[in-house]
Amino acid sequence: MQSVTQRHLHRSKTNKMVAGVCGGVGELLGIDANIIRLVVLVLAIPFNVLIALLYLALALLLPREGGV
Repeated sequence: MQSVTQRHLHRSKTNKMVAGVCGGVGELLGIDANIIRLVVLVLAIPFNVLIALLYLALALLLPREGGV
């Protein structure tokens, strides 16, 4: 039986611009983090407060890559 690799959502240490949230989401989904950043930017136009609070919550709650 093959071992299953589990992927977890985390903040990226290497692929980050602010806190590494978009880099971690991109790594989890297997797509470029710049695409995630563009989606966040586009969503921030109509939902600026909601997106800012969501990003802040993820930055505070997600563990850093390689951390506990």
